[in-house]
Amino acid sequence: MKTPVLLSACWMLLMSCPASAATYNVEEKSLDQLEADLASGRTTSVELVQLYQQRIAALNTKLHAVIALNPDALAQAAASDAARKAKAPQGPLAGLPILLKDNIETADKVATTAGSRALARNVTGRDAPLAHRLRAAGAIILGKTNLSEWANIRSPHSISGWSAIGGQTRNPYALDRNTCGSSSGSGAAATASLAAAAIGTETDGSVTCPAAIGGLVGLKPTVGLVSRTYVVPISHSQDTAGPMTRSVRDAALLLGVLAGSDPKDPATARADAVSHDYLSGLKPGALAGVRIGVMRFAGGFHPETDAVFEASLKALTAAGATLVDIRKFPTEQNLGALEQTVLMTELKADLNAYLASTRADQVPSRTLADLIAFDKGHANQEMALFGQEQFELAEATKGLADPDYMKAEADAHRLAGPEGIDRMLADNRVSVLVAPTIGPAWLIDPVLKDQFVGGGAGGPAAIAGYPHLTVPMGQVDGLPVGLSFIGPAWSEASLLAYGYAFEQATHARKPPRYLPTAIVEDKAAWNASRPSAETQTSR
Repeated sequence: MKTPVLLSACWMLLMSCPASAATYNVEEKSLDQLEADLASGRTTSVELVQLYQQRIAALNTKLHAVIALNPDALAQAAASDAARKAKAPQGPLAGLPILLKDNIETADKVATTAGSRALARNVTGRDAPLAHRLRAAGAIILGKTNLSEWANIRSPHSISGWSAIGGQTRNPYALDRNTCGSSSGSGAAATASLAAAAIGTETDGSVTCPAAIGGLVGLKPTVGLVSRTYVVPISHSQDTAGPMTRSVRDAALLLGVLAGSDPKDPATARADAVSHDYLSGLKPGALAGVRIGVMRFAGGFHPETDAVFEASLKALTAAGATLVDIRKFPTEQNLGALEQTVLMTELKADLNAYLASTRADQVPSRTLADLIAFDKGHANQEMALFGQEQFELAEATKGLADPDYMKAEADAHRLAGPEGIDRMLADNRVSVLVAPTIGPAWLIDPVLKDQFVGGGAGGPAAIAGYPHLTVPMGQVDGLPVGLSFIGPAWSEASLLAYGYAFEQATHARKPPRYLPTAIVEDKAAWNASRPSAETQTSR
């Protein structure tokens, strides 16, 4: 489903972008390549915007990755080209079109919807600080990407990548497969080169899962490195935005732009002091002499993914790393139950605060209770596929002063961070932890809903607020799988350095082919494993 904004923008681009203008190929181009071609005059920012718009017009009917295009993008691109021609100072992203997840506010004439019809008219006129930082670096905000509605927090029985505004996002590697979520549209858009790069957000897995399934590099930064102001929230303890790109270098470049303090977000107080030149540490030999903890307990969920993981471990060893097996997580306590208490309590408090900051004439729903009522009143559009059980659980919570919440928040952070990740690093004398991010993409299924295969590697990092980087490590039957690098708080520079060295050693990413379904490589073995016709008819 397309919003009126997207339909209007598509009409505009078809009128302004004749096919004959396609003299430059944007597919799979890195930020560095694009910037070099802009600098040399081989292309212009206007042409880049037009070409990405053409790709969106051609592919979005299949992928449902983009919710809305920025009607001011071409004018902003023309201004960037004029500044370049006048030899004005250029930022590191000058003229490069970037897509943002549609829970991140921009000052353009585009609504920030979180995928819900309740926010369909939420045109705030505000730039989230992270959007402002992108513009200050010269980026063109091309538009907004689809997402799992309300960042996948409304129901435990949702379908990742679906929203009432944007419909069902589909995987560019196999169109009948899921993209994971909640940054599903950002993942599909970056995978399909619908923009130079995309920005997603994560509470637990929402950047790293769609990145891994989409053959991308995805970085969930330490909570507090990137501002969350004017981003539709779930949890101030765990929310953060992060880059989703086709290379580690692109992720490092974007992180350097996104990172920084924001007076309106107290969690970012240390951001300026701990941020780095994340590009400077990217060296092919960065893994030499590094001790790496292998989180064996986070694997073993899928034999084919395990095989790709074992090959990746050999690549790490060949690059000079020393591997140390870690068989179990340090604590036996149920982190998931603690996290649930934190997320439900903070969802109500944080979402109520966000809604109160919007315009009442554009967003009549002023509280979580109002949203619940809205969904019930529009059930045929909002709840045809799944309900809002977690919204209702959150509404029943008692607030941030509730002793049960306060204990759960402190225990969750302690057990996941200091007594979890930090302890694994210290006890095993390792600098970083690795594991498979998640298994390959599952079929889109409105009956059985999401069917995650694995994915336990990133949970502790999300709960602790620690960084998590995923890098492509290979494919299973043409479907990408990722390798996770996890470290202590503020260790993004090291994770990016290790991920870059692994990327350069393996070159595991392969572009998508937009196949209707995944191709099983060993068809003979697969057919032999199927029940015979006689067996099928006898049942």
